[in-house]
Amino acid sequence: MQILTCPAHLQRLEGILRKNLPLALPVYGAVLNITRGNPGQFEVLVDKWPDFGAVLARPSGEVASRDRGHCGNGGERVCAGHTGEHCGWIWGELWGAVVGLGGAGHTRDRDLPDPSVRVGSLLPSHVDLLNETWPYGGNARSRRYLAELLGRFPHVCLQDSTGEPLSWVLTDHFGTGTHGFTLPAHRRRGHMQVALTLAAQRAQARGFPTFG
Repeated sequence: MQILTCPAHLQRLEGILRKNLPLALPVYGAVLNITRGNPGQFEVLVDKWPDFGAVLARPSGEVASRDRGHCGNGGERVCAGHTGEHCGWIWGELWGAVVGLGGAGHTRDRDLPDPSVRVGSLLPSHVDLLNETWPYGGNARSRRYLAELLGRFPHVCLQDSTGEPLSWVLTDHFGTGTHGFTLPAHRRRGHMQVALTLAAQRAQARGFPTFG
């Protein structure tokens, strides 16, 4: 397959994928991240250009593999079925899950259901908490992966009055929600709905689609 590195080609690919949402979602977010500074150090490949039939997004320099588990440096995704500017997509994931951030409207601190809760940020010191609460966490590999997401991609965190995290949503190399969690003692108060709505607003402001 051919790696696309030309900015003009990447912009053209982004436009083609946008026309074929939502079926192009498995790779669209990765292409958006690549054309916006490439914080995840990814690359995108096509079987041929410009009349490609498949698109693959993966970590730069890696060889495609199905044996990546749930946190293999961001994983890889493929989208196949393109036959020109207008197409029908048949897509499959080699890793991960597409998760919608959903929601609409505008969320501000004064709109939060609990006045003692505020919008803040997770810190590198919170990586262990993330690793303990992620369904695929609890090991050194997942900890490295979550630390990478925290350091490279946008996230939303709701904090209590002391600055401790109560609820959060992380995003990944594909622009999708990865680890959304509310601490058990603070559930059933609407915190996750607020976090998801705010994540959707921020994603839209950066040009990313929101879906659910």
